Amino acid sequence: MTIQQIYDLALKMGLKADPRGEVGVKKYLAKVKKQYEALPANEKKYFDQSKLVDPYADSSIHLADKPASEVRGVMVGVDIGVSELLLAEELRDRGEKIDLVLAHHPIGKPLAELHEVMDLQVDSFAKQGVPVHVAESLMQDRISEVGRSVHAANHYREIDAARLLGLNLMNIHTLTDNLVQEFLTDFFKKKKMETVGDVVDALLELPEYQEAKRRAGGPQITSGRVGNRAGKVYVDMTGGTNPSEKIFQELSKAGISTIVGMHLNEKSFAEAKGAFLNIIIAGHMASDSLGLNLFLDELEKKGIKIIPCSGLIRVSRVKK
Repeated sequence: MTIQQIYDLALKMGLKADPRGEVGVKKYLAKVKKQYEALPANEKKYFDQSKLVDPYADSSIHLADKPASEVRGVMVGVDIGVSELLLAEELRDRGEKIDLVLAHHPIGKPLAELHEVMDLQVDSFAKQGVPVHVAESLMQDRISEVGRSVHAANHYREIDAARLLGLNLMNIHTLTDNLVQEFLTDFFKKKKMETVGDVVDALLELPEYQEAKRRAGGPQITSGRVGNRAGKVYVDMTGGTNPSEKIFQELSKAGISTIVGMHLNEKSFAEAKGAFLNIIIAGHMASDSLGLNLFLDELEKKGIKIIPCSGLIRVSRVKK
């Protein structure tokens, strides 16, 4: 596979698992096209045309010196910084075939535009029964807040380093977060989970969460108790980053009893607890690893070597 083919595969898988569904994604892209067409000529030249077909602004190919070259090995991490890039260079000097460094979390322009993917959450909450006008209003404020928070970051630090080292670089964020959201939602549907403890036990059937628990980063009940009835369980694993803390009251009103998420800030924790929700924090690295692994298995099937680093708990589900 080439670098472009690897990204195209991630995009295809991410679109298929998108909680908005095919119709929802088409509506979003149509909205983006309408916004682009309304731009004045002096602004259109700055518009990234790929957004007309790719709804994930937080994922991108950053550097590809030979886009058509075959990729034999990929070094993959949840976070890729300058230190990981130097490690990749050192491993290459030792004979390791690393044709691409793949990050999960956004870097470069995808970090600056992380907030743009958060519109996905409006549809996800609406599917759970939250009135769409409420979900949209709450998320608009949160999207603006995230946009402001990432604006001042040194977005191109890693990309500049990779360019100097001659390394190909890519990141895929919401693309694989969609995969873990879909996987866990379907996984829980097959389980008989009466209590919150049953939900945690189900998570611990998966090797990524088992290993995370060994590393002291496994599933935790942060609101509610083990013996509480689980009720309707909602998996919240995609959409850029944490939603508005005010959404938890609305999810509770819509009939959600238990939320399984990757992480939660203190303000959101307080609001969720005040809404009497059971909250299970599945674990950030474990959940990101699960989503990445579902994608990396497809690369492994193509004969590409996977070199895990930086928090990735690599578990292969490829039948040998």
